[in-house]
Amino acid sequence: MTAASRGFQVFVKPAGALCNMACHYCYYLEKQHLHSADQPPRMPDDLLEQYIVQHIEASPGAVTTFSWHGGEPTVLGLDFFRRTVDLQRRHQRLGHRIVNGMQTNGLLLDEAWGRFFREEQFRIGLSLDGPADLHDAYRVTRGQKPTHAQVMRAFELLQRHRIPCDILCVVHDLNVRHPTRVYRFLRKIGARSVGFLPVVERQAGTKSGVSPHSVAPEAYGAFLCAIFDEWVERDTGRIAVQAFDEATRPARGLEHSLCVFRETCGDVPVVECSGDFYCCDHFVDAEHRLGNIRETPLANLVESQAQRAFGLAKRDTLPRYCQTCEVRLMCHGGCPKDRFIRTPDDEAGLNYLCAGFKRFFIHILPYAVKVGAERIGAAGTDPLRQAAPGAVPDGRADVGRNDPCPCGSGRKYKRCCLPRGRDDLS
Repeated sequence: MTAASRGFQVFVKPAGALCNMACHYCYYLEKQHLHSADQPPRMPDDLLEQYIVQHIEASPGAVTTFSWHGGEPTVLGLDFFRRTVDLQRRHQRLGHRIVNGMQTNGLLLDEAWGRFFREEQFRIGLSLDGPADLHDAYRVTRGQKPTHAQVMRAFELLQRHRIPCDILCVVHDLNVRHPTRVYRFLRKIGARSVGFLPVVERQAGTKSGVSPHSVAPEAYGAFLCAIFDEWVERDTGRIAVQAFDEATRPARGLEHSLCVFRETCGDVPVVECSGDFYCCDHFVDAEHRLGNIRETPLANLVESQAQRAFGLAKRDTLPRYCQTCEVRLMCHGGCPKDRFIRTPDDEAGLNYLCAGFKRFFIHILPYAVKVGAERIGAAGTDPLRQAAPGAVPDGRADVGRNDPCPCGSGRKYKRCCLPRGRDDLS
């Protein structure tokens, strides 16, 4: 087997959609129909080994990253993952490094899991939607019991064992109304890396076309703007917020790390516990099932014409409205699953969240250009300023350092667009 020609990440689902929670907004619970009722979803040992071997062989670089997702992967028990790392060591190439990450709800974590994660250097993503009332509104057990206290115990466990932890905060119709409260809570508990994932669930028959717990686009944009204003004043360099990092990447000359904002997608497929390969976590359906790793090697599926066509369609179907947008480089139309509304000139394929994204990206644009200028070395040379000339002001002699910034951000000029060459921003 030859390695893939490009980097990729697999969301592998060793327990399929099996989960010990019943979150109201979960899009993956319905995937339980993929498995027969008489056979609980669990990746067999022989298939687990095949997957590990194929993933290592398909990796084009010196590092292979395994991303364990669900459902809830910890329902398989700690011995399953002990066996996993043993198999990884057995098949690891000389000079090759293996990294493991897991997304979990945290309910089953205990000291044994903590020691294992620490010893094996796992990086953990923990789902937490803010303070108890906002988290427990939708993140409940199958018996509809609250889970916030259990998740907080899991977070404290991960901190105690010094395990790198990314908080995944799902943004829904309730917590979107309380951006600073959500953010201050996460800061208070000691979160150091945070991602905000908006709920967008299509639902026919509703006025908005989405489910009641989905976020409104404008509200999501306001949510990100409010948190950015809080973060930029006191937490830069202390707390990593995925949306803010992504927004500045084009100005820093970097490709987006998050598939949602890349020009093309298809680099994050799914391998289900049956070995079935799907184009994307949000497209686990018959149309996007491209094969099974028992029959077709993982590298071949990643490199397949169908997978490449899936990824290129994101770019090739981008509406004209988006192609001429001043913040296109920050967005690239967003996730294809959310591109189901029409543009102002009635063209199909606009992202449902467009209004919110645009508000946020324009709000953060002066900061992104400033960061890009510092990284690249000369203001005016970064792609964002070239893509949106006039959208970001240069240094202005007629604006005082303590005056409101002329970009309209609401912050003082010295803390926004005033170049460092003229002021120390202190």
